[in-house]
Amino acid sequence: MTPLSELRNAPQLRGLLFDIDDTLTTEGRLTAEAYAALERWHASGRLSVAVTGRPAGWCDHMARMWPVDAVVGENGAFYFRFADGRLHKRYQDGDAERVAKRARLGAIAERVLRAVPGCALSADQPYRETDLAIDFCEDVPPLPLEAAERIAALMREAGLSAKISSIHVNGWFGSYDKLAMTRLLFAEQFNTDLDAHNAEFAFAGDSPNDAPMFAYFANSIGVANIARFAGHLAAAPKYVAQRAAGAGFAEVVAHLLGSR
Repeated sequence: MTPLSELRNAPQLRGLLFDIDDTLTTEGRLTAEAYAALERWHASGRLSVAVTGRPAGWCDHMARMWPVDAVVGENGAFYFRFADGRLHKRYQDGDAERVAKRARLGAIAERVLRAVPGCALSADQPYRETDLAIDFCEDVPPLPLEAAERIAALMREAGLSAKISSIHVNGWFGSYDKLAMTRLLFAEQFNTDLDAHNAEFAFAGDSPNDAPMFAYFANSIGVANIARFAGHLAAAPKYVAQRAAGAGFAEVVAHLLGSR
């Protein structure tokens, strides 16, 4: 990974996409420094898109209230965009299919909880529409990454796609991910083919579920705590900030705006 200071094409950037947990936030909190950086970026007139594993209930609030142009949530299950005075929602699956899939997740959760002592159902599970989130590091005493990998393996054995974030292991029925829905969002809402305009955008993240974004974007950036997952990333970011979590996000914004 190259130091963030070596990212030179900031003047051409049209937008910043970013993960939330431990990228924008710090130890579960949204700091004034990080939120102010997000405000500054949005005020610059360039696109701001959150791309997260967090649930639909949270993403509804973010899309309406935060200085963002859209939110991709539950690891690519949907995007929400508040525009023209209303919230626009786009899902990978139709209503009936989401209900049917969600009904199958309970039994899988029970098997995982029995098999991996110390993990728990995520506190935000009631606000999810499409996936199962198992907590290994947020509201439970932190488990080693080996435990998170065991949870992911159990989910895959049950037929789910599974990704590890900095706090949860998320599992869902379907082959989509953060990148698939992000590309759909840009095509449908911003009239932009990301394949053709990749170099005009940057992505910032911190964990294994960001790997598709790290691999895809020429301007992918890890905040410093990405080092926690060394050896566990399917793809690493091209650049890395000096600071961690929300402070690292503020560093990313300062560099991109300062280089304009």
